[in-house]
Amino acid sequence: MVQLDNMLEVHHIKKHYQTKNGPVYAIGDISFKVEKSEFLVIVGSSGAGKTTLLRILAGLIEPTSGEIVFRGQPVVGPPRAFAVVFQDYVRSLYPWFSVHRNVELPLVNLISDRAERRSLVDQMLERVGLRSQAHKHPQELSGGQQQRVAIARALAYRPEVLIMDEPFASLDAQTRSDLEDLMLQLKRDSGMTVIFVTHDVDEAVYMGDRILVLSRSPSTIATTVATSLPLPRDQITTKALPAFSAARTAVLTAIREQSSA
Repeated sequence: MVQLDNMLEVHHIKKHYQTKNGPVYAIGDISFKVEKSEFLVIVGSSGAGKTTLLRILAGLIEPTSGEIVFRGQPVVGPPRAFAVVFQDYVRSLYPWFSVHRNVELPLVNLISDRAERRSLVDQMLERVGLRSQAHKHPQELSGGQQQRVAIARALAYRPEVLIMDEPFASLDAQTRSDLEDLMLQLKRDSGMTVIFVTHDVDEAVYMGDRILVLSRSPSTIATTVATSLPLPRDQITTKALPAFSAARTAVLTAIREQSSA
């Protein structure tokens, strides 16, 4: 289990939208803390507000009320120390640029020295196993490779917090497993904090140190499950552990209780 050291605090976040038929309440009242180097996973049924919550955490939208605090300071707008990877990796990549340029482009205003930028991009592509594909364009790559490009671009920011919204949902089972293992390795190597949304309970338990299960909308935290699984993890041996089965059952039970509530 990771060593606990508060990095991000969420205080009584609420979110509602005004419509012609009155307010729609997406998030009821959510509070939690995220520890340094923790892999926190958020799950819940469809419409539970998971993506809305992530966008608030990333500073992309404002809550109706409540506060996000990062290292003791309120989050107002996207923090420089955060990076985000969304599910729709195809739309996030520029098809007319090479893989290398796609990863480099967001760094242009951050690192003025071109040689330094290119060296950093090379390092990130090496880490995700795409150094040899740097000259290609996104449409020449598989779906899993395209998502690796999106991950490399996020890592190039050297984020303290990486926020991921169902990044592997549209991938086949083998590619998904490979990227799960890659993310766990990258997280261990960098020490970054990861906040990860998924619909897949097995993925949540396999990757997470702790899992928040959201209630139905307007969402609150229905329960929290700590996985307590040893590191490093393996797709076969880890999933055969009694602790994996126990955590999986706890998460599934909580989700089903919320779905039938």
